[in-house]
Amino acid sequence: MTNIISQKRMAAEIMKCGTSRVKITTNKEVEEALTREDVRNLIRKGFIKKIQKRGSSRAAARKTLAQKKKGRRKGMGSRKGSKRARISRKEQWMRNVKIMRKLIKELRDTGRIERRDYRRLYLRVKGGMFRNRKHIMLYLKEHELLKVTSKPAVKKSKPKTKPAKPAAKPTAKKPTTKKPHKPKATKTTKPKHAKATAPKKKATKKTAKAGKKTKRGKK
Repeated sequence: MTNIISQKRMAAEIMKCGTSRVKITTNKEVEEALTREDVRNLIRKGFIKKIQKRGSSRAAARKTLAQKKKGRRKGMGSRKGSKRARISRKEQWMRNVKIMRKLIKELRDTGRIERRDYRRLYLRVKGGMFRNRKHIMLYLKEHELLKVTSKPAVKKSKPKTKPAKPAAKPTAKKPTTKKPHKPKATKTTKPKHAKATAPKKKATKKTAKAGKKTKRGKK
């Protein structure tokens, strides 16, 4: 075992950490380092490194927060504290008022109530006259403050069509020299039912003389 305690101590002071967090990869080059400048050069080259501090992971906490945003983990068994400790009266009031103000603003913008009626409703919401959205709509119907307006036509989104690709240019075909077509020789076939006839023999000089002699003898 080589003695590199002094080099470790100097590296810990330079990197501002404890000696337990100093990691040395190669001992041979570290042994030769005698001054702080030598140790700094080894740190730059990567022969001496600082081990990262261990901390608690936030993965589980992020997972629970994501579930709570969806409304989970909020049952009776998961609650701690009284009703007003979880949501104060003021916070609950602010939530309800924002919802009701949003409703009357939509009614004013769509033209279902007049501007003067909107101002009156705004002040009554502020004074706590209405409990919720349904209560406001009931009040407007009873006092006949709602106007019947035709629903705005919803624009139908046209289906996205891809631009047509340009037609490909016709390629010039190479002239092909075709050989002249020769008609195939057809074989003459004799009918099957036809009887074979012997070819007629041509009359020769000998047969002609023999014929003359027979005629004379008959006379």
